[in-house]
Amino acid sequence: MNARVLIVVALASALLAGPAWLAAPVRAQSSDATGLANTRDFAQADGAQVYATICAGCHMPDGQGARGAGEYPALAANPKLAAAPYVEMMVLSGNGAMPGFAGMLSDRQVAEVTTYVRTHFGNRYDDVVTEQDVKALRASLATASAD
Repeated sequence: MNARVLIVVALASALLAGPAWLAAPVRAQSSDATGLANTRDFAQADGAQVYATICAGCHMPDGQGARGAGEYPALAANPKLAAAPYVEMMVLSGNGAMPGFAGMLSDRQVAEVTTYVRTHFGNRYDDVVTEQDVKALRASLATASAD
């Protein structure tokens, strides 16, 4: 992953937190993507690694979500995850305060993280999402935004 993307993600997160972050003491903190940034090849990260390093910072390691400075929906036992394309679209495009990761994740990684959240945290949606599924949705989203 390139450093510019990490900086943009970190700045966007800080800005979304609001002005309170300006008054907070400066402390060393790792970004959600630190685990992937330190790997030799970001493209090799699988669904569990992508979740642990990008998603768990907001949705929590156990998928329970969080409330506080923002509201991060629980992925655990979430009936919305029954629709795989919904999950794929959220990962690719984001929604509300959640950023999209279309420019950061490959089709394989989106497929794997989608399958991961749909089969973990008490979710039992066992139909596997494929790279081809994500590629088709990505193309559909690109066509829709071009119109």
